[in-house]
Amino acid sequence: MKKVITFGELMLRLAPAGYTRFVQADSFGATYGGGEANVAVSLANYGHDAHFVSKLPAHEIGQAALNSLRKYGVNTSDIVRGGERVGIYYLEKGASQRPSKVIYDRKDSAIAKASPEDFDWDQILDGAEWFHTTGITPALNDEVADITLEAMKKCHEKGIPVSCDLNYRNKLWSKEKANKVMSELAKYIDVCIANEEDAKDVFGIEAANTDIHGGQINHEGYKDVAKQLMDTFGFQKVAITLRESISANRNLWSAMLYDGNEYCFSKKYDLNIVDRVGGGDSFGGGLIHALMEGKNSQDAIEFAVAASALKHSVEGDYNLVSVDEVEKLAQGDGSGRVQR
Repeated sequence: MKKVITFGELMLRLAPAGYTRFVQADSFGATYGGGEANVAVSLANYGHDAHFVSKLPAHEIGQAALNSLRKYGVNTSDIVRGGERVGIYYLEKGASQRPSKVIYDRKDSAIAKASPEDFDWDQILDGAEWFHTTGITPALNDEVADITLEAMKKCHEKGIPVSCDLNYRNKLWSKEKANKVMSELAKYIDVCIANEEDAKDVFGIEAANTDIHGGQINHEGYKDVAKQLMDTFGFQKVAITLRESISANRNLWSAMLYDGNEYCFSKKYDLNIVDRVGGGDSFGGGLIHALMEGKNSQDAIEFAVAASALKHSVEGDYNLVSVDEVEKLAQGDGSGRVQR
């Protein structure tokens, strides 16, 4: 078991049943999720000592959120208890040509009110072999951005690899603010994870001859984006997920990993989507696992994409799959036949 630390916000997810629209709903199902917490669940399922670090209220909703992680083997001992509320997001699932919608209600959540004194990073990082966060966490406010930077600096001092999914959210901050903050954090990132829009929105780097809304992917353009990111910030690896959206329910899904020498493209999956929220996080969890296990770049990207493809078939934020299931899909067993 390898100790991995993830840092971010765990939220309450409220969603109408099935494909019901918000305005139709008279009840909402309650589950939990969040970018870094989702990664922690994946890594716990893969057999790692996955620790999620955050701040949650001491009341029953905060406890329910924490319990949702414990259920899947995530270590919650470094979660600070305090504050008044758990952040909420409402999810309306899209269908056909109608896109999914997310409404946030996370202002003044416990983690957004956290202070640097809440986290003893020397203690938290003791024995850790990896640290992961996303661009969502520093977007919460300047103080949380400073906490994230402090954690990354400690990792740099201790020689702990750092991965970060850029995860730009325009409902949380502007592109200008994201560029300023993430450019500083990037100095301490070893593995950068992005999608087809993040590099452009955060750093102004974009692929040529690519129409993300029309579903057109240009491989040469993404090679250029990855090289620019690595040359600009000195990342050791750059992973870019490639989503070709045919409709809200059907996507073509693949990814690329650039390690400074090779551009490794995964096989492409034709997804009939059950739930796409957490798809990028499951990719990150798969990639971290593969890299920590010493897989080469091609095998690592195949594992990460297969893990994410499976997540699109799972309800909720968490990717509840095993290493064996991912390996079978990565090796070509994607028939979906009943296993007896």
